[in-house]
Amino acid sequence: MNQASNRVIEATTSPATGAATPGIASTDSPLYYLENFQTVLDWVGARYQDLLTPEETGFITRFRQLPGSARALLVRMTMRKGDKFRSGKLRYREIGDPMMAVRPLADLGWVDIEPDLAIGDFFALATRAEILDALGRDIASHRMSKAALLDELVSQYPETRTWRNWYPASGESVLQLVPMALIDRLRLLFFGNLHQDWSEFILSDLGLFRYETVHLGPDSRPFSHRRHLDLYLAMHQCREHLHNLESNREGTVDTVEAMLPTRPDDNDWLAGRHDRLLFKLGRHCERQGDLERAQAYYRQSLYPEARARHIRVLELRHRWREALALAETARKAPVDEAEIQRLERMLPRLRRKAGTGPTVKASRSRPPSLHLELPGPSDAGVERLAAQALTSASAPVYYVENTLINALLGLLCWNTLFAPVAGAFFHPFQRGPADLHGESFTERRRQRFESDWRTLETGRYRDIILANYRRKRDIQNPFVAWPAVDEALLQLALDCIPAAHLRLYFERILFDIKRNRSGLPDLIRFHLPERRYELIEVKGPGDRLQDNQLRWFDYCLARQLPASVCHVRWTGTTARGIGGEGCRQS
Repeated sequence: MNQASNRVIEATTSPATGAATPGIASTDSPLYYLENFQTVLDWVGARYQDLLTPEETGFITRFRQLPGSARALLVRMTMRKGDKFRSGKLRYREIGDPMMAVRPLADLGWVDIEPDLAIGDFFALATRAEILDALGRDIASHRMSKAALLDELVSQYPETRTWRNWYPASGESVLQLVPMALIDRLRLLFFGNLHQDWSEFILSDLGLFRYETVHLGPDSRPFSHRRHLDLYLAMHQCREHLHNLESNREGTVDTVEAMLPTRPDDNDWLAGRHDRLLFKLGRHCERQGDLERAQAYYRQSLYPEARARHIRVLELRHRWREALALAETARKAPVDEAEIQRLERMLPRLRRKAGTGPTVKASRSRPPSLHLELPGPSDAGVERLAAQALTSASAPVYYVENTLINALLGLLCWNTLFAPVAGAFFHPFQRGPADLHGESFTERRRQRFESDWRTLETGRYRDIILANYRRKRDIQNPFVAWPAVDEALLQLALDCIPAAHLRLYFERILFDIKRNRSGLPDLIRFHLPERRYELIEVKGPGDRLQDNQLRWFDYCLARQLPASVCHVRWTGTTARGIGGEGCRQS
């Protein structure tokens, strides 16, 4: 492994579990993928002895006993898309003849040699030219796509055949990997999710992704009970079916609902995923016009946006008094700022429709504004054009959008973000803590964050931020977009943004990380002589402030944080703006 391009994950042993922290095999080794796969099996086997089924334990044990070529072939198949493969596509120098290597796997029932294939399977494995050759189609079929050809032929070939019977001229066999679901479960136990895969090892070794080293103790497990693992998999299956349904493919809402497990009451993380799934089901039904069913899903879900959608569906069903009553209840105990914002829009309308109370909308303070006329539009983007027009030697302007304030937070609170809090880190390939978007994320680290805020009061924060920038460069951090910030920009920000302002920005982001990491203004202007700054949101012709941007402006105005909106007009479309630096301010 190239230590200059990536950190070394040292093998250490946890006394409580006997599980070595997984190492990364160098891609210089021809069997690097097999070494990494074996590492995952050893890691999972040691840490999850109490959760594994006999089948899973048996797989881990028997895999190690197989010949090297058989193990390598299985892993190669695991890393590829699907579960059926042509033998001619499985030829690797370090493995040799795949039909020889596969025999021990077939003896264990892990690979099916020559499975029966429907015509859809045959189409997935063959090229269009091979299909035409195998089925003896005429020249007109050459102009058809594979999908159109399959639609035409599927009813003519209802039977299944082996690959050799579909296309004997190929001289190949097809191998089907049988324990794919079991392997996915082991991968889930290792990563704590199903969107990460074996490529993480490769990317890390190549230095493309670098991760912070976090001590993984005995409580660093995504699942503490087997039922939690099964629940995750059941919900994943529901999401897959819902995705197919939303893509106008097979399935019905009834099918998804029949698979839906009960909401867990002993795992907040899984309960949150369950609430989101119910919300997505409600959204699908609402889009399809099935408002009664959508209302039922929204009523059950505790997802932050569900109650507002529930109110909206009641309104669409002309049940205005019910909608108003629910909105009034929500106003007394809103789940977040976004719900408050939605209720401010809904309540006047609902009161009018229900025939009760005044219909005056809540007033909103308007942020200071600039009016700028520019030649354009341009491929450079309105934000960059505005930055160029507004900048000067004494007041440089940078296009930072959501990157700068977030980066300052991530760099200052680095040790807090990567603290070995129980349930936060499960494996060496995490960009940030698993509970980052959880309701209790900040509270669980309250004392650590308070220590970070004290550095803002003492002035130590500058050294901490710059030291972490230099020392942690390119290590993954959920708040730091490395290409967007450099040391010169950080220095300017630290010179011009008061520490008290930084704390206000940081506290709002941490209040609702998922929503408040975005919505910050596009530009920052540093007034160098006065060592001050201002945030500027740029809006082109016809554009308007989005909800999360409005919430940020409300926050800034209430705390006298300098933020304004720059309205851009293209030359010739309106009267020319006048004022300092080519703009008019109001």
